[in-house]
Amino acid sequence: MNVPAATSTETEPRSLAGDKAQRIVDAMRSSVAKRGVAGSTFDHVAREAGVSRGLLHYYFGTKERLLTEVVRHDCNLRMALLDQQLRGAQTADDFIGLLAAWMKNMVDVTPDFIVVVFEMFTLAQRNEDISREYVELMRQPRETIARVLAAKQEDGVLKVHGDPEGVADVLLALGDGLGLRLIGEPDRDHESTMEAALHAAKSLLSNT
Repeated sequence: MNVPAATSTETEPRSLAGDKAQRIVDAMRSSVAKRGVAGSTFDHVAREAGVSRGLLHYYFGTKERLLTEVVRHDCNLRMALLDQQLRGAQTADDFIGLLAAWMKNMVDVTPDFIVVVFEMFTLAQRNEDISREYVELMRQPRETIARVLAAKQEDGVLKVHGDPEGVADVLLALGDGLGLRLIGEPDRDHESTMEAALHAAKSLLSNT
């Protein structure tokens, strides 16, 4: 029997949709948040997702590929929602408020996602393939926010004090740092920190 030669596409994750896919994504996200990437074996994830270990190997190949798919899946959902929300902003304060609410929601409702992103960042420092994936995944929120900022400025809704992409990067950097602070010290009152962050963010935008 002739066996087709291996191609580079065989290392890419196969398409998996439906309830099983969602259970696997949820199980991997939860496992990485609890155990880290090193401790999140396919055995753990398969058991928690209620699927076979072989299914994970077939569709994702490695847990690093699965981690990438989890972050991509969550980023796509969050970026679609953020884009929709930001387009409704009528002032600079609206824009900052909506962005802050979106970031706070991640900390309050889905802190596991933030932990998983930082786990992927750590892994990217040692893995070139994951590094390329991480850069691509980080590009999406920056370009989403920059695109809306540019459109709002063109429409006369607000003024951006700098290049829209650079401003978007700084806004996201503020969010990343706050995420670490809030999750790392959950029992501390962060109200003054949030106020200072909002003040810093508002210095980058103004009403026209």
